[in-house]
Amino acid sequence: MFALNRKGTVIAEGLRIVGSVSADGAVEVNGQVDGDLHCTSLTVSPKAVIRGGINARRVVVNGKVEGPIKGEEVVLKSHAIVIGDIQAQSLAIERGAYFEGNSRRSEATNLPQTPVKGHGQAVAAALVKKEAEPKANIAA
Repeated sequence: MFALNRKGTVIAEGLRIVGSVSADGAVEVNGQVDGDLHCTSLTVSPKAVIRGGINARRVVVNGKVEGPIKGEEVVLKSHAIVIGDIQAQSLAIERGAYFEGNSRRSEATNLPQTPVKGHGQAVAAALVKKEAEPKANIAA
């Protein structure tokens, strides 16, 4: 009946969901979610509140999250308030964001298999780790 150009799910301002939310695509939260949220991509608007765990490939927070965040790429925008641990391959925190918790870099465990041409086998994608920086010697 109505055609939308936008793909994904929007939790509108004024809407409160109690319980877990699971979606195959993108989710934009403008309201409140009291429960865990699992999706591909999540955007938390400045007026939004999430009280529960988040598991998404990409997470952009510009509102309030009380609970752990797990994702490949996590961005805390300038109005973000996050109280909880973050596990991500990439974490960016803008000036003005508030973050209380621990941050841990997650290992890429679900890397896609790449077929090797002519061999009929799959080779796991490689993860390159940065070598530790040498520690400076400080003499007292």
